[in-house]
Amino acid sequence: MHTQSCEASRLWLFCPYSTVIKVFSDVPIRQKKGEMMSRVVPPKAIKGSQHWLQELVNRSPELLNESLKPRLGLSRNDTIAWLSPQESDDYAEYRDGDVQELLSIRLENRHLHTFWPSGGPQWDALGKTTRGDILLVEAKAHVGELKSTCKASSPSMTLIQKSLAEAGRSFGAASTNDWSQTYYQYANRLAYLYLLRQLNGIQAWLVFLYFVNANDVAGPKSEKEWRSAIEDVHAHLGINRDQLGPFVIDVFLDVTTPYIAQIDTQHLVQDALGLLQQYKVWVAENPPHGHLKLCSGFPTTVYAYDSEDALLLALRPLIKTS
Repeated sequence: MHTQSCEASRLWLFCPYSTVIKVFSDVPIRQKKGEMMSRVVPPKAIKGSQHWLQELVNRSPELLNESLKPRLGLSRNDTIAWLSPQESDDYAEYRDGDVQELLSIRLENRHLHTFWPSGGPQWDALGKTTRGDILLVEAKAHVGELKSTCKASSPSMTLIQKSLAEAGRSFGAASTNDWSQTYYQYANRLAYLYLLRQLNGIQAWLVFLYFVNANDVAGPKSEKEWRSAIEDVHAHLGINRDQLGPFVIDVFLDVTTPYIAQIDTQHLVQDALGLLQQYKVWVAENPPHGHLKLCSGFPTTVYAYDSEDALLLALRPLIKTS
């Protein structure tokens, strides 16, 4: 069970006797009957890449779309529909056969089970354009997320390594390093793109979305910092950016820009208002910097965590004062 922590941009009530009341409850992971976690319902994210991506897709998809449309060569009339992670679908993420079902695609030439064992890549977001393009998104908020190692056992490992090597050859990889080690997740995303586009002729695009200034997880402060880390990935895999071609897209979004910060602030305000109504408390006028005083028969404090303190300024006029 996932345990939520007191991190950036979320509210906790601190009551007398050190009692802590959480704003959000834990949500169990669910799966479809008879399948190996092909539809995964995670807890609502409160920090990191999963949090920022959920906010973007559900509250302002146009921000992500406008970054992608020129790279995809879409016309002004073409649109992008994000099929996951959708709030109406419990922010579910998809893998294996459910990816094909959700995107309405069929692997006619090379079937998935001949290329990858069950329990394959779980996509942070999946989208589709009106032109028919398929968008596979992998999001990161801190450099540590880039590293991973395949822990599959035989015979699954044998099939994985064979397919990774095949994909590596298609991208012209010069390194003899094992793609199932060190940067395995990055490698298997490339392999999945190879399966869809090269082997099955599907108009698929792989989007690596890098969040800049994700202070909630001590993420990179600049695009340059991200690019340096990505170069290390490419060096290990024996490829360069040009070899990946135009169908692998890097997008860098700064979460501290006013527009993105506003998305998260608006969501927080809704949470705060609901909490205030639930516990029948109200905010004292002109709260001191750093916290909001509440009155409900005993002294209580709600601490609002935000890297730039902009959240407090936004909350004051929006929450009813006493």
